[in-house]
Amino acid sequence: MAAPKKVDGKWRHRVMVRGKRTSGTFDTKAAALAWEAEQRAVARSEPGATTQTCKDAFDKYEREVSRKKKGRRWEALRLAAFGRLQLPAMNNAVFGELKVRDINQSHIAAFRDARLESVTGATVDREMTLLSNVFTIARKEWKWISASPTTDVSRPKSAPPRFRRINQEEIDQICIALGWQNKVPATKQQRVAAAFLFAIETAMRSGEICKLTKATVSAPVATVLDPKNGEDRRVPMSPRAIELWNMVGDGFGISSPSIDAIFRKARDERTTIKDLHFHDTRHEAITRLAKKLHVLDLARMTGHKDIKKLMIYYNESAEDIAAKL
Repeated sequence: MAAPKKVDGKWRHRVMVRGKRTSGTFDTKAAALAWEAEQRAVARSEPGATTQTCKDAFDKYEREVSRKKKGRRWEALRLAAFGRLQLPAMNNAVFGELKVRDINQSHIAAFRDARLESVTGATVDREMTLLSNVFTIARKEWKWISASPTTDVSRPKSAPPRFRRINQEEIDQICIALGWQNKVPATKQQRVAAAFLFAIETAMRSGEICKLTKATVSAPVATVLDPKNGEDRRVPMSPRAIELWNMVGDGFGISSPSIDAIFRKARDERTTIKDLHFHDTRHEAITRLAKKLHVLDLARMTGHKDIKKLMIYYNESAEDIAAKL
C-alpha cells in the first residue's frame, strides 16, 4: 500500500480493500495511518467487520450536521423516526438496528415503500433526500462505507402543485368566524383574522408575519427576517397592509402554530369552507400581485430566486387572460 502524501496541506491516502481502491483525506499523517490500520483490519477479517448501525449513523448525523441547520428540529424528528421504522419488505426488520455496511438499494426501496403507506410522495421524497445525505456523509467523511446505498433508487412522484384561490365570500366567512371587526384586535381570533388579511396583501408566510415587530416595519416597507430561503428581504406594503399593521401596533402577538390551529378550528366549526389552509393566502396574494407588478418586482417581493417557481402560485384563469387581449 502506498504511503500517505501531503497535498495542499492535507494528507491523502489510498488503500486496496477486498480488491477495491478506497481513499481518504486527513488533517494529519497520524490520522491517515490510523485509518490505514483500520482498513487493514477490515481487509484481514470477514466481510462486515465494522459494527456501526443505522441508528448510530442517524444519531451522529443529527449531532454533527443537523444541529447546524435551520431545519434541525424536523431532521432530528425524522432521523429518530427512521431508527424506529420497521421494514415489512425485509421481514419487519427495524431500520435502525441494521448494520450500515449491510444496507443496499433493496433496503432503501423498502424504506420508501414503507413510508408511502402513511405519507405523501412529496414527504417521502424529502425524507429520502435526508437519508441520502446521511449515507453520503458516512461515505465521504466517516469512511464507514465505500458507496451510498441510496444511489439508483427511484423516488416517488410528487403530487402536482396546489392551486387554491380564495374568493371574497370565503374571506368574509373566515373574518366572521374569527370575530373580525376591522379595528384593533381584542382577541387571538381577531389577531389571526388580521394576519390572514395581511397575508393576502403581502404574500408573506405565517412564520414571517409572526416575526414582524415595530423595529422591522417602517411603512411602506416590512423587513422579513430569516425567511425560508435563508435571506432577509424587504417587502413593500399596500395601503391596506399598512392599515392592518397600524391596528396591531408592535406585532401580531401570536405564533405560527397558533395561527394554524385557530384558523382550522374557525374554518371547520363556523364556516362552510372546505380545503382551505392559511398558506393558501400566499397563492392568492401572488396571483393578485401578478396583475400589478412586473415579474422581476414580484420575485423580489416574494423572495423567489427562480422565477419559474412563481408559476406554482400564479394561477390566472384563461378567461382573465383573454380579457386582457
